[in-house]
Amino acid sequence: MTRRGDGAVVFVSGEASGDRIAAGIARSLGPSKIRCFGMGGAASAAAGVEIVADIRRSAAMGLTEVAARLPRLAISFARLSARIRRERPRAAVLVNYTEYNLLIGRRLRKMGVPVMWCVAPQVWAWRPAPTAAVARAVDRMAVILPFEEALWQKAGVDAHYVGHPALDASPPTRAEARARLALDGAGPFVALLPGSRVHEVRKLAPAMLAAVGLLKQSVPRASARLLAAGSLDPRTLFWLKAEAHKASVDVIDVEPDQGAASFLPAFDAALVASGTATLECALSGATPVVTYRLSRMTAAVARRMVRTPHVSLPNVILGGPHYPELLQEQAEPRAMARQIALVLERSVEFAQKADELRRRLVWSTNGTRSPGGSSAERVAALLSDWIEPA
Repeated sequence: MTRRGDGAVVFVSGEASGDRIAAGIARSLGPSKIRCFGMGGAASAAAGVEIVADIRRSAAMGLTEVAARLPRLAISFARLSARIRRERPRAAVLVNYTEYNLLIGRRLRKMGVPVMWCVAPQVWAWRPAPTAAVARAVDRMAVILPFEEALWQKAGVDAHYVGHPALDASPPTRAEARARLALDGAGPFVALLPGSRVHEVRKLAPAMLAAVGLLKQSVPRASARLLAAGSLDPRTLFWLKAEAHKASVDVIDVEPDQGAASFLPAFDAALVASGTATLECALSGATPVVTYRLSRMTAAVARRMVRTPHVSLPNVILGGPHYPELLQEQAEPRAMARQIALVLERSVEFAQKADELRRRLVWSTNGTRSPGGSSAERVAALLSDWIEPA
């Protein structure tokens, strides 16, 4: 480090779950009265972060998906970089969004700005694991999976396990959640979560909606609700609601600064795009059937580079195929309906798996319980020596 900046803290997040994590950290910095600016969405804005680049114009995943948004990504990067040069922030918080944040992180460190990376890149899933490249872009790391702490410390990174944000909330009971959503009858009730990025929603939502009709042939009492991410742009939201209306499925609007977690206890099962929501579903008792579709080019590259046999967080944490995963060609309506029917029959078994997930997330790999407070408060504590006045 050459010198610490005297200005604000810069936050960079690139999708909905990261935006909520960044917002929680920004709120936890509130008492220090530190100005915050950066790249984020509605959640960060509500937490007082000045949005220089809006994630709704730049969120993407996969090779061809990112390529389609490169102009917007380049604009956001230029705008954010210019602001960083003017402000010379005293610290940076980068949340996931690996490729983008690798560039930003290296640039910040060259300026002498200390970098905290929150939500570690999932290098354990890739071959070769790019730990060295990430280490050059970070000074300190807050990891949210217990086994990641030792992995990154071995790579020479000052890494700290802060607990998973999915454990921070105090969810309502099933009865309270169903009353809030006016879900009448015994169900079963199925949640549809096609994701928060435009390309994944467009690929997954029609198949999920078709699966609901097929499910009712074997489970006539089944009822579904589609949870629409508030981080989606208005055009995509309009299309999504029209598709749901055609399938006679009601839509629940999810506030971008809150996420779907508070709704999930109302449901018995969920069709969910791979991502943070898979873990939220599993912990809430809405047993997830995990789905995802990438472009053919991205999928072909991934098959050569991915070394983990599982893509969903619950399966990665438990170390086996405990929850169904339907990827690429398998992510089609009949398979979705069949797997939902199967998990509904095994509710007791999946309740036990949820308990095991919670236990593994609370306890770190060295046998010590994760510290008190929320994960966001623990990250804020790790920033304190950078942002407190000398």
